[in-house]
Amino acid sequence: MVDKEPKTPAPSPTEEGLADIAAAAGRVADNGAAASSTGTAQGGITNVKVLIIGAGMAGLSAANHLLQNGCDDFLIVEARGRVGGRIVSIPLGNNQKVELGANWIHGVLGNPIFEIAVHHGLVSVVNVPKPHKVVATTEDGHQVPFSILQEIYEAYVCFLRRCDEYFLCQYSPPPDINSVGEHINYEIEIYLSSVQDPKEKRLKQLIFNCLLKRETCITGCHNMNEVDLLELGSYTELQGGNIVLPAGYSSILRPLSAQIPKESILTKCPVKKIHWKRKKTFTGLETVDENSENEDSDDSQKTVTEVPTAASSAMRGASVESNASSNCDIAPEGAVRVDCENGRVFHASHVICTIPLGVLKQTHRTLFDPELPHYKQESIENLMFGTVDKIFLVYERPFLSAAVSEVMLLWDDDKQDAVSEEESTTEAYLSKNWYKKIYSFAKITDTLLLGWVSGREAEYMETLPHEVVADKCTEILRNFLQDPYVPKPKMCVCTSWKSQTYTGGAYTSIPVGATQEDIENLAQPLYANPQATKPVIVFAGEHTHSSFYSTVHGAYLSGRTAAQYLLANDEPDEIIMESDGSDLSAWMQGIALD
Repeated sequence: MVDKEPKTPAPSPTEEGLADIAAAAGRVADNGAAASSTGTAQGGITNVKVLIIGAGMAGLSAANHLLQNGCDDFLIVEARGRVGGRIVSIPLGNNQKVELGANWIHGVLGNPIFEIAVHHGLVSVVNVPKPHKVVATTEDGHQVPFSILQEIYEAYVCFLRRCDEYFLCQYSPPPDINSVGEHINYEIEIYLSSVQDPKEKRLKQLIFNCLLKRETCITGCHNMNEVDLLELGSYTELQGGNIVLPAGYSSILRPLSAQIPKESILTKCPVKKIHWKRKKTFTGLETVDENSENEDSDDSQKTVTEVPTAASSAMRGASVESNASSNCDIAPEGAVRVDCENGRVFHASHVICTIPLGVLKQTHRTLFDPELPHYKQESIENLMFGTVDKIFLVYERPFLSAAVSEVMLLWDDDKQDAVSEEESTTEAYLSKNWYKKIYSFAKITDTLLLGWVSGREAEYMETLPHEVVADKCTEILRNFLQDPYVPKPKMCVCTSWKSQTYTGGAYTSIPVGATQEDIENLAQPLYANPQATKPVIVFAGEHTHSSFYSTVHGAYLSGRTAAQYLLANDEPDEIIMESDGSDLSAWMQGIALD
């Protein structure tokens, strides 16, 4: 729980050890389960058919899909003391809680998370949007006429949609424009060139700047100049808008955890090493040294990059029908050995790895033995895992007009524009300017405001005591609202996703120079040898879904796909799976109306 008046840099509530969150999330096991009922322990080693690393959305999805198809010989090892990963909430009192991670269900049609929410009564099928009145003000308290705000917002949306078209229609961008930020600023410059009044022109520029800051939080980056223009459209946006669950996003964890046996989830069990490519010796199984395994490097690469024909045809067909745990055919001798930091050792036939991209960026060279193939390492390094944080301000009493739902902050960025890229990364600069990345304060309730901050400014904010953040936010609101009596919040809650050991950021995006193919590379399973019909390691998580990266539904679908790889037999008959939501009829069949 967060201290109301911390005197030192306060730990984020996203840190591990929140017992109440773990309990609310559903089925979580103690760190101490001696041996799972589904795995067999021999001499301190636990043998299991499938080991799932990570109890976030992808891991829970994979486990549920295995269970639906009769495979119960699996364990989930989770580094934190709770399930949910980047889905987490904390209570604030008065029966109120806030979501520190995932906030919305993005889209309705074709979204399995929405289907689950409807099926379990977590959301109403009829969504009545709340009145949304945005007020945009400058630093001196000047309120922008709504007509101007609407005009600029509509123009901005058009500019953003045009950026999508480069991927969808294979257009060529203007010369020397490679990023989304460069292209939008190019469009803005053309748009504003017809505005004659300097004050009006400046005001409209400030609105565009504010919307670009907002976009960095949506995309997960420091600056939109980092995001590749040709790849922006690779993200598929589902229709239906953003849906808020009345009981909070974390309520989705309960139905996903309910069917998984409690003893099958081991929490506080961080993975230290994954020995994924091993060979038989007189003394047992040993990790292969890829450098000496085969003098022909091309042949060596085939063991991990080529999908065997049998497995490919199995995945193209369907899969086996539910038939007890025989569906989980195992590789001999527990092909993968996983060592955990608490001393636990697991031998598994297959591993489903859902470790976030932010953690893989920091650890992939030491985590896997042997190291991952070069193409995977390059893709891990090519992709971006941005920092996006939330600032919650809790008040004793309402102070904003009841009609206002959000205050947009139109910062005067003239001075910032003159700063060099190198200077903007220094602590001296960030200490004076980090808060100017906050683009708005949105009203969650009458006594709860939410601000967003991204990039390097968010990373700097994570180092500050919460009382310092609260003081700065109070100063901002007093200036922009021209109201010296705006109260100081009674509590300030800040997330710290970048600082979290088991996350390392917020979500995935494609920077300049990277492509959708990098995400596809991350999703490629690893095979122990060219003859293997099933992979030893399958990767899942939002960073492995090439169309829905950065989303919870992307993570869910990737976990389901990972399970399918392991359920597929050489001669498939049928696979049990819920509706994939690819069309309206399939979507409707996936919802139980009772």
